[in-house]
Amino acid sequence: MAIIYRSGQPYGRRLGVDKLVGPRWLEENLAAPDLRILDCSVVFERPGGVLNIESGRERWNQEHIPGSVHVDLMTELADQTAKLLFTMPPDEQLVSVMESAGVGDGTRVVLYDFDINMWAARVWWMLYSIGFDEAAILDGGLRRWKAEGRSVTADPAPRHPRAALTVRPRPGIFVGKEEVLAAIEDDDIAIVDALPAAHYNGVIQFYKRRGHIPTAVNVPAGSIVDSRTHAYADADELRNLATPALEAGCSRTIAYCGGGISAASTAFALSRLGLEQISIYDGSMSEWAADPSLPLEDPASG
Repeated sequence: MAIIYRSGQPYGRRLGVDKLVGPRWLEENLAAPDLRILDCSVVFERPGGVLNIESGRERWNQEHIPGSVHVDLMTELADQTAKLLFTMPPDEQLVSVMESAGVGDGTRVVLYDFDINMWAARVWWMLYSIGFDEAAILDGGLRRWKAEGRSVTADPAPRHPRAALTVRPRPGIFVGKEEVLAAIEDDDIAIVDALPAAHYNGVIQFYKRRGHIPTAVNVPAGSIVDSRTHAYADADELRNLATPALEAGCSRTIAYCGGGISAASTAFALSRLGLEQISIYDGSMSEWAADPSLPLEDPASG
């Protein structure tokens, strides 16, 4: 597949501002011919403390927002040659999946999931990294959509004509461990941990080692959404919750979590508060904690 490239800027203006839509807006625009609705859900649960991860396609088959198409972050939108789940795929792979779903130049996209917006946010950043700026996240996703009494369906996905998507790369949106290691020593780069506070503090352990990356501040992805509706906190509350990241006063921010997923939601929220140069550590703790040569701070050990 030949990809069309155009020059792009490393960071767009105002990032996530106005890139969030509510259920009412989506319901009123379901029939818009240029609108594509992508369900980005992945099943990510810890029943009895045992992690279960599987595609969200079967749940989409059971019920979804009318007119939506499911995109699979475990397969279609992940680098299948990488050792870690959810690794950012090559541009060619991402573009092919999007074009097949009808996403391209001249279309608008609404992304949603049945979790806390983190899977939708991951795809938002993926699209942003290749220069697609017409994507928005459905605030609260399927949880809020259903809670407000809006209809769901089990109908097959619509057949949109294959689109053509022009790539305008934005370097530095997804980064590796080398950039994070350098950021520890850089006072102008804030590192933000999007995992639960108990994990950040070393009270619980999800990965190979306990604790957090040195100098990181904690803005848990779960804290910035309403537990009942999954909608993002309003601007004032969000600003209060994100105080550790905002007070750092750094020109650049790198967010991480376990696998670059919940970090995408925290990063999206931070972008809506005005932070612009934001990156996501793609390997996150799945990679970092597994490498004993990389430093970790474990507050619980002291």
